[in-house]
Amino acid sequence: MSKKSIILGIESSCDDTSAAILQGKNILSNVVANQKIHQQYGGIVPELASRAHQQNIIPVVDAAIKKANIQKEDIDAIAFTNGPGLLGSLLVGSSFAKSFAIGMDIPLIAINHLQAHILAHFIDEGKATPKFPFLCLTVSGGHTQIVKVESPNDMQIIGSTLDDAAGEAFDKSAKILGLPYPGGPLIDKHAKNGNINTFTFGKPKIKNLDFSFSGLKTSILYKIQDGVKENPDFIKENLEDLCASIQHAIVSILLDKLQKAIKQTGIKQIAIAGGVSANSYFRNQLENLAKKEKFDFFIPKFEYCTDNAAMIAIAGYFKFLDKDFAQQSESPSARLLF
Repeated sequence: MSKKSIILGIESSCDDTSAAILQGKNILSNVVANQKIHQQYGGIVPELASRAHQQNIIPVVDAAIKKANIQKEDIDAIAFTNGPGLLGSLLVGSSFAKSFAIGMDIPLIAINHLQAHILAHFIDEGKATPKFPFLCLTVSGGHTQIVKVESPNDMQIIGSTLDDAAGEAFDKSAKILGLPYPGGPLIDKHAKNGNINTFTFGKPKIKNLDFSFSGLKTSILYKIQDGVKENPDFIKENLEDLCASIQHAIVSILLDKLQKAIKQTGIKQIAIAGGVSANSYFRNQLENLAKKEKFDFFIPKFEYCTDNAAMIAIAGYFKFLDKDFAQQSESPSARLLF
């Protein structure tokens, strides 16, 4: 296959509609349409998400093709998110991809959203990329897991959350504090001047490399409820310290497990994926841990960390190389296995 092969990537697993054009390993365009409607509800409403995808999908793809300065006839294959995610949202992207593949008579490539997050590291940005084998810690609003990566098509989950994701713990904690959705970035902002040791919360005692955040969320809720009972202005008076303490608790859980995975596997190449990687405290603590444990770590550009079609396109590139194509009968799955 020529390096000049062009892949159209489609991402619609949650509340962002995205299309990207990839040539070789270079991104020519990566267009994302965000859905602001969910903010008033304090979280994502699946039915509203799928309706918004239907409105956005054609304009987003059109914008991606125009921005890349190509014609639709130049596209060699189309890759789409097949799961995991919200089923209604996945159906919009997969239906468009199937129709486009038939209309243009090009191959269809089904992509696992979580594997795409990992492969986003290989988008050509002129920067160093992780060497195989490496460990990837994926931390987002919907997923938290550690994956051992032997090659682009050989990955093994060695640790994952048993309940909630780290990003959800950030967002739900922010909601308890009365901060608007999405609250993760706001916790990061308010935590900058706070004391991480002011408040302590229950820490999960989970064996092996798995995570759990549901108990921590409950501990945070009870701590804040008790504080408000004694002082109605408890949150307002302690917001910075609460945010710093909550952030420290979540990041500590993540990095404790990562450190354990490094010791168990002996692998010193560490990749980070998912939107939580944008958190400044997480990055700072990761850097400190890297110096202590002497490992190399890699984080893609932020636009490739959150949900986006560029990562779907690069994952499609590797499948295109292997001629690993999907049939029109392929159905998206909300709980697609890794």
